[in-house]
Amino acid sequence: MTAPARTPAPPYYAVIFTSIRRDGDHGYQAAAQQMLELAADQPGFLGVESARQDLGITVSYWESPEAIRAWKEHAAHRQVQQRAPEWYRAFRVRVCRVEREYGF
Repeated sequence: MTAPARTPAPPYYAVIFTSIRRDGDHGYQAAAQQMLELAADQPGFLGVESARQDLGITVSYWESPEAIRAWKEHAAHRQVQQRAPEWYRAFRVRVCRVEREYGF
C-alpha cells in the first residue's frame, strides 16, 4: 500500500493530470519513472500521488506557481510531453491552489 503524499500546511499547489492511455507501452513506463525521479529533484516539489484503472489520475504537489512553471518548461519534461499523442487518447491538466487539508 502506498501512503498519501506528505504535504506542508496549506496553501500550496496541486497539478492534477487525468488521462486515458492508448494500448501498448511504447516506452511509457520507463519515461514515467524517469519523470517521477526528475520531478522529485526539482525545487518546490512536495510530493505525488497516482492511481490508474481506465482513467489515470496523478496529482503532484508544489510550493508555488513558479515551481510548477519551471517543471513544465524543464527540457527533459518538454521532450516527454511531445510524446503525449503516442501514449494518451485524452488528457487534462488542472492547476489548483490548495486552501485546506485534513485527514489522518
